[in-house]
Amino acid sequence: MQVGYYPGCSLESSAKEFDLSIRAILQEMKISLKDIPDWNCCGASPAHYLNEELAQALPYRNLVKAEEAGLDRVISPCPACYSHLKHIHEEVLKETHLADRLESIVGKKYNGGIVSKHLLDFIKEDIGFDRLKSSVKLPLSRLRVVNYYGCLTRLPGVRIDDMENPTLMDEVISILGGEALEWSHKTECCGASLSVSRTEIALRLVNSILEAAKERQVDCIAVVCPLCQSNLDTRQGDINKRFGTTYEIPILYLSQLIGLAQKLNYSQLGLDRLVTSPQNILIEKGIIEK
Repeated sequence: MQVGYYPGCSLESSAKEFDLSIRAILQEMKISLKDIPDWNCCGASPAHYLNEELAQALPYRNLVKAEEAGLDRVISPCPACYSHLKHIHEEVLKETHLADRLESIVGKKYNGGIVSKHLLDFIKEDIGFDRLKSSVKLPLSRLRVVNYYGCLTRLPGVRIDDMENPTLMDEVISILGGEALEWSHKTECCGASLSVSRTEIALRLVNSILEAAKERQVDCIAVVCPLCQSNLDTRQGDINKRFGTTYEIPILYLSQLIGLAQKLNYSQLGLDRLVTSPQNILIEKGIIEK
């Protein structure tokens, strides 16, 4: 199986471990990724502040490039990128005026042939749970995980799980043999967009999430968003100083947990790139060796 791939800016830089782990687990399942040729930033977060048409033209161009490459499905691991591509796809199919305007800006027509996928709905709908389960070589037994969905299910155009009580990540963890725990903060915002401009607010929000996870005596938190991962992982030191806490909770991408269950290499999955190391807990649980 070959599928298109849009890494976006984060997975080429600060979230490289997300990119590494996705490529590794899909290769393990004999799925080939083809990057969109000459892709550009989708404009997530800042573009609409500068110019609404720019925010629309950026994802539109990526869709055009994907079509030109002969792709029909494109995985966008970053929820914001996924939402932007999916949203503009739906808008240009509904609004002829918008489609004509974006065609004139980009200089090429998008014919509406791309189906956008996030990692979660790609696993559910294209890989299938049976195939995922058959790839498991080392069940994540005794690993206590809370899944953090954040704002993912509430972004424009996103309809991959229940809006109020998403469960797809929990299903995946159970398939991997881990223990997916119920908890109170799985859809609470982590304040990633305020990390620079209103740092105190972001620290307070992340502290609340980490506190809720600690109450459940978790081994790690699973995420599928680069901004969420960075905010929950890198802020723990500042939060410990600010609030007198002692958090050392590893924040792992769901793809990294899948890779561990597939017995893929620790560094191959980018686990050595995380700020809060999961190494000790993974050794303790017998998932990796010393």
